[in-house]
Amino acid sequence: MNNRLRVLRAERAWSQAELAQHLDVSRQAVNAIETGKHDPSLPLAFKLARLFDMPIEEIFDDGFA
Repeated sequence: MNNRLRVLRAERAWSQAELAQHLDVSRQAVNAIETGKHDPSLPLAFKLARLFDMPIEEIFDDGFA
């Protein structure tokens, strides 16, 4: 699944470790989501949406349109 997580994180000048702390996950989990190796759970996707104050659909793109 494509996502804007790396861009959103960079806009805030956060490291992967800093984002991981905000989400209560590991830095490796953030890296796996950013690189598309892992899709977040639904609760984590909602947490990301709240953290960045935007709809999930603006962060993640499932490729279906």
